[in-house]
Amino acid sequence: QVQLVESGGGLVQPGGSLRLSCAASVSIRSISSMGWYRQAPGKQRELVAKFTSGGSINYRDSVKGRFTISRDNAKNTMFLQMNSLKPEDTAVYYCWVVVGIGYWGQGTQVTVSS
Repeated sequence: QVQLVESGGGLVQPGGSLRLSCAASVSIRSISSMGWYRQAPGKQRELVAKFTSGGSINYRDSVKGRFTISRDNAKNTMFLQMNSLKPEDTAVYYCWVVVGIGYWGQGTQVTVSS
């Protein structure tokens, strides 16, 4: 059983920044597939950014150049740095890891509004 705890969400004005964290209950050193998804009200959950099993990083087009995914294996933590936030980035953000099967965190709310 893998537990994931997200933090760092909140209310921010357009153009602002937030840094999300996802702390895992297991070592992430050997985990190759992990990332961030988001779900806005009335919409399907969508990929934001992820590390792939092939060793690359994928971003959805709308966040390229604004968001950066990273990881600290020593702290078993994954991050999502979000800059130049827009109202359309408002959603619940979930971290996701694959350890045999996929696991999800409980989500953290990000609201971008003036």
